[in-house]
Amino acid sequence: MHKVLFSRPGVRPQFLNAFVVEILLDDFTGIDPRGKSPSEIELEWFTNIYRPDLPQLTTRAVLMGCLLGAVMSLSNLYVGLKTGWGLGIAITSCILSFTLGAVLRRIGLLSSNLSILENNCMQSAASSAGYSTGSTMVSAVSALLLIQGHHMPFWTLMAWTVMVAVLGVFLAIPMKRQMINIEQLPFPSGIAAAQTLRSLYAKGEAASRKANCLGIAAAFGGSAAFLRENTLSWWPGFLKLPEMIEFPGKLAGQSLASWTVSFEFSGIMVAAGAIIGMKVAWSMLAGGILNYLLITPYIYERGIIQGLGYKNIVAWSLWGGTALMVTSGLLTFAFQWKTVWRAIARTGQIFHWKGLKSADRGSTSDLRKMDAIEVPGSWFVAGLIVSGIGIVAIQVFDFSISWWMGALSVIMTFFLSLVACRATGETDITPIGAMGKITQLSYGIIAPSNITANLMTAGVTAGAAASSADLLTDLKSGYLLGANPRKQFIAQFWGIFAGAAAIVPSFYLLAPTADVLGGDKFPAPSAQVWKGVAELLANGLSSMHGSAKIALAVGIAAGALLSALDHLAPARIRSFLPSAMGLGLAFVIPFWNTLSIFLGALIASFVRKTRTEGYIIPAASGIIAGESLIGVLVALSSAVGNG
Repeated sequence: MHKVLFSRPGVRPQFLNAFVVEILLDDFTGIDPRGKSPSEIELEWFTNIYRPDLPQLTTRAVLMGCLLGAVMSLSNLYVGLKTGWGLGIAITSCILSFTLGAVLRRIGLLSSNLSILENNCMQSAASSAGYSTGSTMVSAVSALLLIQGHHMPFWTLMAWTVMVAVLGVFLAIPMKRQMINIEQLPFPSGIAAAQTLRSLYAKGEAASRKANCLGIAAAFGGSAAFLRENTLSWWPGFLKLPEMIEFPGKLAGQSLASWTVSFEFSGIMVAAGAIIGMKVAWSMLAGGILNYLLITPYIYERGIIQGLGYKNIVAWSLWGGTALMVTSGLLTFAFQWKTVWRAIARTGQIFHWKGLKSADRGSTSDLRKMDAIEVPGSWFVAGLIVSGIGIVAIQVFDFSISWWMGALSVIMTFFLSLVACRATGETDITPIGAMGKITQLSYGIIAPSNITANLMTAGVTAGAAASSADLLTDLKSGYLLGANPRKQFIAQFWGIFAGAAAIVPSFYLLAPTADVLGGDKFPAPSAQVWKGVAELLANGLSSMHGSAKIALAVGIAAGALLSALDHLAPARIRSFLPSAMGLGLAFVIPFWNTLSIFLGALIASFVRKTRTEGYIIPAASGIIAGESLIGVLVALSSAVGNG
């Protein structure tokens, strides 16, 4: 089974394609908790599913996972600065870890095959390194760079990245036993990753074909990136691919390329479209047509915007798109009030039941052994204290945020992460953007003129929520496979440092100045949204152009209407409604991105009608990984050479 998670400004939808549904219908179930006490549930898992006989937290698994995750973090940074999305990489890391282990075994660098739990351990480290460390880098941190015009000190960003990710990982400890062991929340992506590993190990020939598909696609994507972006003096010019293919014709007297209506010679967005599905893709295309071909020419002819090109257009259009996405994300979150209420109501139960105590659980030897493999509550307390103090100290000394505001951001993060993780467990949607916007709105009231406080406190919430949900999703995979949760936690913890070591210096090299962000190469739409919200809360509506106020109001109304219809309309009508996130996102990214995404979704819709649909995700993941990695390496080499 395959599943790829996308993080967008406002909310993080995760899309189940037909292949995922097929796998979820397989005989792959956990423990049925009905009519059983918590002790009986855990004892049943320990007796029937736990696999202490298989190696798991081995040196090779952790090192390979950290290395793989560091590479994937570069891919996520590159894609995030281009699209504002963070790619959840559970399924991709499963396939890549299996492929990497098989290749190393074949060439003799490994003396034996990796066990399924070693691969699960690799996946945890890789997922942590590749996803948990970069969520605020392309949002709050990039937004602060756009506003201030200069980078924060290197070691400040390194410490910040590590501390926020560590906070999120440790916050997941008291939630795991309640949400996964006792309540048996599905965490669909966790089930998907576990089944992916089972199918890879159970069906060697099919697994090999999918691994080969991913490798070929990665080579294709990497080659395209090299031929398009390399600046080597010895490389013949006739072998260089164009970055853009311009369409003939004019609109309002200007070339179509001036309105960003071009085709980007890149496979990343095409591959992304193949993954996310047709509904979001056609919604984005509709939003792109509405923005770049209808609205923008109208306001340009009336002199509201003075220049064309992506940067000039998005400076106006982001207000309507941001309003639509933020309103939709917050209302979608509000419609999940039952999930929110359960999260709040069970907070005390989490701590009383499994987070910190075990006295009420009996004294059987197996239950004591269960305690020995779970992550102890003392780790949670120690991690919360260290990371919390570290985050507050950085806010005080580096961002000039009052200590009580910093402490409040950590406290809010605990409760909002609790809600985000429960939403992930129940619906497979992690409302990262909504959590960040709640904090931004709160600090817009507490410190209305402090943009830095607004961004960095919200960055704590969004980053920690992403890290917590990522860990719990991985722990769900391990739970179904019989993994030792304490060992899996350790692998996830080490992955944070590998990801930070790769992503932080790369961020400075990819974006040496603020001017790089918000342009054609790195539109940074997520950062644009965060920046827009922070500035609006700081400056108020009076600072906006009248037309921008109208766009803001229309965006709010459209976001509210689409969210309400998506929640209340019958299923047969709901399928024809546009995606609010897709529609809004089209107003903050270039048209060439929406065109590529739609093209990818269209291709995938035809492929899904054939017997080869199981190769869509490996092929798309390979193209994204290969092209983004080579793109990062070319950009880094150019930055180093110019420096």
